[in-house]
Amino acid sequence: MSTYYKIGEIAALYGISTDILRYYEELGILVPRRAPNGYRIYRTEDLWCLNVIRDLRDLGFSMDQIRSYIENRSVGSTLELFQQEMCLIDQQIARLQGLRDNIITRRETIAQAVRLPLGIISLKTLPERPCHRIMQSYETDEEMDVLIKQLVAFEPDRQYIIGNNQMGSFLNLSDALDGRCQQYEAVFLLHPEGEHSIEAGPYLSVCYSGSFRQTRRFVPQLLQYARDHGMAACGPLLELLWIDNHTTKHVEEQVTELQLKVALP
Repeated sequence: MSTYYKIGEIAALYGISTDILRYYEELGILVPRRAPNGYRIYRTEDLWCLNVIRDLRDLGFSMDQIRSYIENRSVGSTLELFQQEMCLIDQQIARLQGLRDNIITRRETIAQAVRLPLGIISLKTLPERPCHRIMQSYETDEEMDVLIKQLVAFEPDRQYIIGNNQMGSFLNLSDALDGRCQQYEAVFLLHPEGEHSIEAGPYLSVCYSGSFRQTRRFVPQLLQYARDHGMAACGPLLELLWIDNHTTKHVEEQVTELQLKVALP
């Protein structure tokens, strides 16, 4: 014996609005019976149709695709639908795995950043680092934010920039040597599929916490350290953001690293 539901009961059962159910009726996908008083009534058999609509909509099927399947379903079309669903599910699994890996990387980045030695200059040997890059000079935070948004557009599936140490800027080395230590000439986003790269080699490095404006204080220290140790500053000169204002609004928690490529004696 069939059980009947009113439109409000079905809406509550599936967590959807009655307007959505009326929309399905207009499309001819889910057409309820009418009670003698004119009220819409849904049978238990209609729940199958609602389940199909819900599941396929969750996977991104259009209403036209769903209607075509429901109206023309057969063993063959059902098997074909299963294959399409499997492909879409595999794509979603891959996307979610990518997001999960991204979160793990960002979390590890922050954990590593809080352990960085601050104010101590060290020599690092860094590998070649592929990157996306926009060669455009800027001076203000607002100008940098615009460029960063353009960089993120290179990778539309990687919209997360919170806790990410893959972004930074090129400082103009010639200006820095002349004492102008905050003239930026490009922004970059490290990424294995980047069309540009930051060259490998020995780099002097120093990290600091607080306002990025301290760069103007630490760049001269890097340059002096290079001179004192017989190294030639050949560039590039990089400002790498480990923890910035996207991660925390507390300036004292922000961490920046300066890297200067040098030629060893």
